[in-house]
Amino acid sequence: MSPKLPVVSGKEAIKIFQKIGYIVVKQKSSHIRLRDKSNPLHKPLTVPDHKEIKPGLLKKLLRDANLTTEDFTELLKK
Repeated sequence: MSPKLPVVSGKEAIKIFQKIGYIVVKQKSSHIRLRDKSNPLHKPLTVPDHKEIKPGLLKKLLRDANLTTEDFTELLKK
């Protein structure tokens, strides 16, 4: 069974995605677009700049970034 998803803000999620190679390419209103700088063919991520990202959206962002819940939690602790 995979561990429970942590509750994170948009800014925290963006910092973690930046640790694995994503860069901010655009911001429109409260949504920030990230792209993988090492592989531009990966899906871009759109992260809302909210106080709390809902679990379903976080799960989708992790899947699009090819990141497991365990890896995300480890990066959050660093």
